[in-house]
Amino acid sequence: MSALRFDANLKWLFTEHEFLDRFAAAAAAGFTGVEFPDPYPYEAGELRKRLDDNGLHQVLVNTPMGAKGTPEQQGITCFPDLVPRFRDEFLSALDYAIALGADFVHLVGGMVPPGTSRDRAFARYVANVAWASEQAAGTGVRLLLEAQNKRDAPGFVLETQAQARAVAEVCDAGNVGVLLDVYHAQIDEGDLLTLIGTELPGAFHVQIADPPSRHEPGTGEVNFKSVFAAVAASGYDGWIGCEYAPAAGTVEGLGWREELAP
Repeated sequence: MSALRFDANLKWLFTEHEFLDRFAAAAAAGFTGVEFPDPYPYEAGELRKRLDDNGLHQVLVNTPMGAKGTPEQQGITCFPDLVPRFRDEFLSALDYAIALGADFVHLVGGMVPPGTSRDRAFARYVANVAWASEQAAGTGVRLLLEAQNKRDAPGFVLETQAQARAVAEVCDAGNVGVLLDVYHAQIDEGDLLTLIGTELPGAFHVQIADPPSRHEPGTGEVNFKSVFAAVAASGYDGWIGCEYAPAAGTVEGLGWREELAP
């Protein structure tokens, strides 16, 4: 059995504080790692100082996403007509990841754009992942691919964990892997213990939230005690990102770490 390492997603946790104050709050609550999707409003040096001052490790950043309600709100990696923009934004994400000492850049796939066939969007997605893999080679930063559920992200380019794994295998130069998100996987696929057994060996990172309300473990339908035991038994030694909306205060809801995690 391996000890599980949880990191705090600062987009979702500690929102009782202004963003730059969430680093200290996470450290005070016992986290040693953090992740957040959108570093771009801040100077990399300021973010690095917050990490260093609080003894925190940066786990991941995302490629940029568009404004909520726009076709780009879930990313543009699959957009055939926005390749130059994708490349510029990926290189910016890679620069931030390097500056912050992050392990990963999550290539947010995107919803199939209006007027584009799924096949064409998927082909562009694969081509963009392969290009990004080449750019990241030798940097120490690895790339993550994530399937999202059809309820929250209808039309998302990656529909299953197996599909995400297949793309990672096709594009891999030793630096592309799956982000296995338990919340998305439960909503669309279920059978989580079997899924963990088949997909976790190819996963670089795991994220958690409890459906249907996307709150902390223990508030919804997933048996997280069994899920965490399966992850620990697998020998997975990466981070587990806490990407959930606390039901009633971040610190007040952290008891699950002792109650459910081995």
